[in-house]
Order: sequence, then structure tokens, then C-alpha cells
Amino acid sequence: MNDWPEGWTDDRDGTGRAGAPRPESPRVMRHVQRPVPRQQPRYGGPGDDGWNEGQVYRAAPAGPPPPPGPREDDGHGYDGYRERRRPDWRRRITWTALTLVVVLLVTVAGTYLWADSKLRKEVDLEATGLAPEGERPPATDGTTYLIVGTDSREGLSAEERSELHTGDTGGKRTDTMMILHRGGSGSTLVSLPRDSWVTIPSFTGSVSGNRIPEQQNKLNAAYAIEGPELLIATVEQNTGLRIDHYAEIGFGGFAGVVDALGGVEMCFEEPIKDKNSGADFEAGCQKLDGADSLAFVRQRYQEAMGDLGRTKNQQKFLGALGDQVASPGTLLNPFRLYPTMGASLDSLIVDKDMSAWELSQMFLALRGVQGKNGTQMNVPVANPGFATDKGSAVLWDEEKSQQLFDQIRNDEKITVTDE
Repeated sequence: MNDWPEGWTDDRDGTGRAGAPRPESPRVMRHVQRPVPRQQPRYGGPGDDGWNEGQVYRAAPAGPPPPPGPREDDGHGYDGYRERRRPDWRRRITWTALTLVVVLLVTVAGTYLWADSKLRKEVDLEATGLAPEGERPPATDGTTYLIVGTDSREGLSAEERSELHTGDTGGKRTDTMMILHRGGSGSTLVSLPRDSWVTIPSFTGSVSGNRIPEQQNKLNAAYAIEGPELLIATVEQNTGLRIDHYAEIGFGGFAGVVDALGGVEMCFEEPIKDKNSGADFEAGCQKLDGADSLAFVRQRYQEAMGDLGRTKNQQKFLGALGDQVASPGTLLNPFRLYPTMGASLDSLIVDKDMSAWELSQMFLALRGVQGKNGTQMNVPVANPGFATDKGSAVLWDEEKSQQLFDQIRNDEKITVTDE
């Protein structure tokens, strides 16, 4: 029995003889394609585009590359998978704050320069040195202002004069005169009645050249004779106070400032009615516009006190006006601040040394007269109906008025009263 497959012989020696093994025919081997490794992204450093050009670093898993995760910075600004940088909010807030500060400073500086350039600096305080001795009172601690309200109708139309009840009188005269002192002991506002009987010093006008002889007259006559310079010299000589700054406003300007503020609130204990000034107010608190305010400060409804009663009302109103001008509601509101500044700067006449800063300090001092350290009063009077050849005048109480002016000069707390 043959155990070899069919066709095979037992040719063991390869000779073809029986019994010799037959050679195996060649077989075709099946071709198996080996997988090609995917190119793996490599991350080298600056300038690398993120892919290896042909060089294989390691086998990559199937599918998209893994998402970038937290990596530590390699010291060159790259962190493994180029993680997107988080916004630095602290730096952004700092730069925003610095930008706002710069804008605020530029705005404030621009506003100050604009305001200072618009001031009508027309009064020469040094011209008052032409008074007899040629010397002014010495400077003292604090700052002393002379605030003057005139009956000037400058710039008013016929219709506005009728509305404000100013009349048609030409020229201008002093209607209000007040000394305002700002110092370490608080703010003091002292009214000088326009009919005060004083000594007007001999004077030579710096512009006109007019020579004014010394004379006894009413205080408002000094302004009528030779303007602000002679008025300042007269106040300085009769009070012994050095006037550091001067501010003057007319009827129209006064009403314009009040209207720019949106009105000033006043409270009356009793009704007020004066056909000459146009005042007609009920008792209680109410907001006065420009025309109403002018009517109030000009009215003389208190028959018993006359001009002295009117100065009390003027002090009360100026305190309320200063309080509103210097209030945060005005200073922090550009829609109220700039119109008020414009109206004030257009209508105020000041001395040549007055700056916008000093003007702001004057309004703050007016606000301060209503505080606990503030004082509002008339100059002490001995005789409100003193008979003179110029008509009835107001005679000061010599002793009390001198004590008052000494306390102001020495920047002391005011203890004198006008009663």
C-alpha cells in the first residue's frame, strides 16, 4: 500500500525512480500591504508650522489630534498646544481708569483756561493808591472781597427792562455793596448801606485824570463820581480793610445767572408785595426765576427798616445763590454748570488780579456764610435817619463798627452784632 498522495512515488533519492520524492512545485505568496504610519504633529518652537514634513516621531492614534489641554509654558511663550491666552482684566481696568483720569484732567484744565480768559478784568486795585496817603491798608490773613450790585441796564432791551421793572434811567449806580471775608474763622458777609455817611478821600482818576477833593457824602456817591476805583478807596479808608478782590454785576447779569441755575428757592414767613420792584410773593417756600429774584432783592416793603431791611434780604438771597452755585448738583452737572459759568462770566466785572479760581472761592465763601461758622450782618448803625445836606443818611456806630472791622482784619471770630 502506497501512503503518498496520488501522483507521488517513493523516489527518495530524486532520480525519478520509484520510491524517490518528487519536488514541490512553486507557490505564489499572497501580498500583504503593511500600514503606513500617519504623520504626527510635532511642536518645536517659534517658526514651526506645527507639522513634521515626513519625519515620524511617534505613531499617532486614529482620529483627530487630541484637544489642547493645560500645559506648562516652555519659557518661550508656547505652552504645548498653543493654548489661547486669557484676557488680563486687571490690566484692562487699569488702562481704562488711567484714560478716564487723563480725559478728566484735560477737561478741567480746558474749562479753567476758558473761564479765566472770559473774565472781564477791568478794575485796577492799585489805582486806589492815588488816595491821600498813597498807601493802602496792609494785607491780612484770609481774603476780603468787595461785592457790588449796580442798577446798570447794559444789554437789556426795552421789553426786558419792562419785565425786570428796572426803569429807563441811564448810567449806573451802586444798588448793593457788601464786604465778604473768607478766612480761618469762617465766612463773614457785611452789608454797607448805600446811604452810609462816610468820608470820600481826595482822589485822582487813573484814567480820567479827574481830581476829586475830600468830602463827606453818601457811600454810593463814590461810585457815581469816579467809578469802582474811588469806591474801593473809600471803603478801604472808612473800614481799614484791604480789599483783595472786586466783583460787580448789573441787573441783567444778575437775572441771567439765576435763570441759568434754573431758579433759586426762597422761603418767606409772610407775603411780600412791592409795586415799585414788581415783587409779589405768597408766604412759604418757592423757586424764584431771574425777574422774581431781582424784584425781591430790590424791594423795600419793610417800611420801618427801609434800606437796612433790604440789605438783610440781599444777604439772605446771596447766601442761597452761593449755596446753589457751589452745590454738587451744579458742579457735577455740565448741563447746569456751563450755562451758569457762561452767564456769570459774561456779566461780572472783576479786578485785574481776579482768577477763575478766586472767583470759585468767592462763591464757596458765599455758601459758607449760611453755615455754623458763617456770619451775615449789617454794619452796626447808630442813626439810620441821620439828617445831612445830601438828605437822610445812615450813620455808623463808630465803636461797634470799628470792633467789627478789627475782628475781620485779624481773622477772628465775629462777636459784634448789628442790633
